[in-house]
Amino acid sequence: MNHQIIWNEIGPTGRLLAVPGKQVVMVIHVNPDGDALGSALGLMLLMDKIGHNGTVISPNQYPGFLKWMPGSDRIIVLEESPEVAVACIRQADILFALDFNELKRVKKLNEAFIGASAHKVLIDHHPGPDMDADCILSDTSASSTAELVYRFIQEAGLHAQMDKDIASCLFTGIMTDTGCFSYNSSRKKTWEVVAEMLDYGIEKDRLYDLTYDNYSADRMRLLGFSLHEKMEVFPEYHTGIIWLTREDLKKFNYEVGDTEGFVNYPLSIKGIRFSALFIEKENHVRISFRSKGDFAVNEFSRKYFNGGGHANASGGESYMSLEKTLEQFRELLPVYQDKLRNYEL
Repeated sequence: MNHQIIWNEIGPTGRLLAVPGKQVVMVIHVNPDGDALGSALGLMLLMDKIGHNGTVISPNQYPGFLKWMPGSDRIIVLEESPEVAVACIRQADILFALDFNELKRVKKLNEAFIGASAHKVLIDHHPGPDMDADCILSDTSASSTAELVYRFIQEAGLHAQMDKDIASCLFTGIMTDTGCFSYNSSRKKTWEVVAEMLDYGIEKDRLYDLTYDNYSADRMRLLGFSLHEKMEVFPEYHTGIIWLTREDLKKFNYEVGDTEGFVNYPLSIKGIRFSALFIEKENHVRISFRSKGDFAVNEFSRKYFNGGGHANASGGESYMSLEKTLEQFRELLPVYQDKLRNYEL
């Protein structure tokens, strides 16, 4: 298991933050999840408290079921306000790259990010950071980027500025990136961080309810349709998949975030150790991979589907048709039959 740690001395960043009035911009990855949003919003709220102008920029729209998060109404979405988003990056004094470590993950924001003269800080828990930054805080053993943001706040001496809203954002990041603490959460440090969040007065049960019991009826119907009509199981390869066309999404009034978590459902089937979710987009197929045990889906995704991520949770893309993409995936399964058969928890 990869436990690469790069934890640069953050002194220069801390000294910059000590002088109020800075333009501090948090950039998150395309198709942002709870960890990306929780990390960025928590840090933005902290920047506000210490006298800076904090801004969060997302390449595209974020999930509707997370719009309850404190400060989410201030997020600038590149697809909706491209000129504003690029101007914010160009004018930034400090740029945070959160929950990604390759610039291809921010799509059309990459050129602005590279060209920015700002002091750049990367905070992330994915393996193999591949981008330049003045300060890199990277730890693949961490549960989430939100956990690392909390460590950054401690290292920067800003711990006293934490409050309930900031802690709620960071807790949500940890909760969502661990599947409600069902994976990536076996380290004592993670639970210590969560315990400290409770000291700030977070309402754990309410945060769970807001995050997981806040879906639309259409989303629930789409889930039922996906499991009944669009799930394929390959028991001989210990694999299950779900695939959805653009027409399927349209039929159920799809909104961003509605398929969040769908990829995990095949793993609940006895004997299934590898799952994939294929979503047809306008000009590509977006793919999510999950696995149990020592089958590294990030390596699989990187080799065949232009992707990467964690060993047991990864994403990728295909620029073939959905039909061709599924055909390629099915043809690959016999190649990995022995690895999937010999899986170990």
